[in-house]
Amino acid sequence: MSAVIGRNGLTAQKHEGDHATPIGIFPLRKVYYRADRIEKPQTILPVEPLSRNDGWCDDQHNSDYNRFIKLPHPARHEQLWREDNVYNLIVVMGYNDSPIVPGRGSAIFMHLQRPDRTPTEGCLALSESDLRAVLSAGADAVQVHAPG
Repeated sequence: MSAVIGRNGLTAQKHEGDHATPIGIFPLRKVYYRADRIEKPQTILPVEPLSRNDGWCDDQHNSDYNRFIKLPHPARHEQLWREDNVYNLIVVMGYNDSPIVPGRGSAIFMHLQRPDRTPTEGCLALSESDLRAVLSAGADAVQVHAPG
């Protein structure tokens, strides 16, 4: 299994917009998927199909920061319904959510790799078969650490 991480590598001091993947052990919270493109994943986690108006707030000055939102939304956000395929399968990682600290980083997901395996903006990206294997194995947490 080979994961793609943020273009600025791994960090123990994550902050919004640093393009680094946080180091730690993170619970897996929920799975979203594009039901119009892929089959529902088998997992012990809660699963919900995405809709066109689903998003995630990444505006550290908004009370919805690092939360799932419905669009349209007045604050800066990421749209989860994308034209590319990387968000066809998304696992929400329990990073900066208990409690949420503004500016510490948001929208840290496990999602699908791009075909050319280019780095993420801070997420962990796996092939669809590997991500499905993690989910079907009953995983409820992920550990991100430096190799070796």
